Amino acid sequence: MKRRTCVLMAACGLFAALGEGGTFALAVEASVVDRIVAVVNDDIITLHDLETEMRAVLKTLKARGLPPEAERQATAGLRREVLDNLIHARLTEQETRRQNISVSEVEVDRQILQLRESRGLSEEELKLRLKEDGLSWEEYRRQVKQQIERSRLLTREVRSKVVITRQEIEEYYEKNKARYGGGTRVHLWNLYVKTPPHADAAARQAARGLLEEARGEALSGRSGFADLVRRAALEDRGLQGSDLGFIRLEALTPALREAVRTMKAGEISPVVETEFGYQVVYVQEIREEPGKPLAEVEGEIQETLYRELLDRRFEAWLAELRKRAHIRIVAEP
Repeated sequence: MKRRTCVLMAACGLFAALGEGGTFALAVEASVVDRIVAVVNDDIITLHDLETEMRAVLKTLKARGLPPEAERQATAGLRREVLDNLIHARLTEQETRRQNISVSEVEVDRQILQLRESRGLSEEELKLRLKEDGLSWEEYRRQVKQQIERSRLLTREVRSKVVITRQEIEEYYEKNKARYGGGTRVHLWNLYVKTPPHADAAARQAARGLLEEARGEALSGRSGFADLVRRAALEDRGLQGSDLGFIRLEALTPALREAVRTMKAGEISPVVETEFGYQVVYVQEIREEPGKPLAEVEGEIQETLYRELLDRRFEAWLAELRKRAHIRIVAEP
């Protein structure tokens, strides 16, 4: 409301100045347009909002040491992506208000405590990290509160409407018999950097660079692969990782399957390009296992189907929100 009031006051000044000749009006108009990046229904996204979200992204980008032109192109692509995320955030915030979804300060305290405990941080250590990222404690609490509100909104609008039937589970099992049958399974860890389908050459080069750096550290013995995965969870460099557990080769994407097929336990793959971005995988163990009956994997299949359907429902729900909304990009980010 405060930001909209400021815009309205500036607009009043603009109209007054028009009556006095127009020169000052043009300056005021340019100032207002420069500060507003997008309009989402009755809310606005300001240049300050965009720059705040970009701060951590740019910090990571700078650390990659890209050539100036490559960094400029990567920054432009990231700004468009961040703006799109801000638009989605505004839409969900508006919907939480419309549905009167609220979160108490006690609930925010509880969520922050859980986050701190999961990362092994004291409150002072968390505040120090936030300060390094240019984020105040009040702003962080506001963001946590919004995250809880969005989670409740998604539960109401999306999660509660996702139902997996017994027939769907059985059909999935039959279609994926190769996955649940006996054979060779590999215990994999991975490090990855997601890149959107429209990512430019500079962004792809930066993603590969992050993974090549981590791979080199693991190959040299300076860090174990599992340690790199755990470190990635604590840092905000765009590098992510996970323990994938035991997987059949047939369950991997073609690119990863080809990379892993000839690997031995303890080996690390080259950087592999997939449809989601770039990955490096580490083979911890190779095991020959018997097949699994449906009863044993039913819960796993249900979770897989749930996540797939949840993603589709969420994208459809978000698209419907955008369709009903008035969204206008005032200035290119």
